[in-house]
Amino acid sequence: MTTKSTGTVAGLLLAAGGGRRLGGRPKALLQHHGRPLVEHAVRILRAGGCDPVHVVLGAAAGDVRERAVLEGCQVTENPDWEDGMGSSLRAGLEALADTEADAALVLLVDQPGIGTAAVARVLAAYHSPASLAAAAYGGERGHPVLFGRDHWAGIAASASGDRGARAYLKERAGVLELVECGDIAEAYDIDTEADLEHLE
Repeated sequence: MTTKSTGTVAGLLLAAGGGRRLGGRPKALLQHHGRPLVEHAVRILRAGGCDPVHVVLGAAAGDVRERAVLEGCQVTENPDWEDGMGSSLRAGLEALADTEADAALVLLVDQPGIGTAAVARVLAAYHSPASLAAAAYGGERGHPVLFGRDHWAGIAASASGDRGARAYLKERAGVLELVECGDIAEAYDIDTEADLEHLE
């Protein structure tokens, strides 16, 4: 999204997970509303106002490229995806560093209960490259998360394992803007076979 008041906010979709607890099925290719989750999430980011959209792939990246329509997206492959979400977040922010984006709005591919309204609400919290905001569900921090460019280097340096930016955000709780989204979205993850019942 680009306006004089908001700058450019890129969507950053983390879609590299291998689905270890789902029998090794890559989460990006799980079907939801007749299309792969990765396509569903890209549409959510675009409809919520993010432009451009960057996608980080990892597990079965070749299959995802072949079976999902990612037209108009910038795709980054994370060779270290097995190290956890932190490595994918770093890969995505590094890819965005060479763009004109002033902020990144990060969404996880395995949270289909988060829709356009939540993306738009968190995106509206952008004010400058120093902005730092996250969706909240009943006061608990969740996704999507908005990182102004001023934070990218610090996040990349601290992101590790599956914790992503958790430590960075905890240290900056005083400046982090929580945007309540519990009335418009559900923050469940698709992690296990039982979670597949959330997919339609």
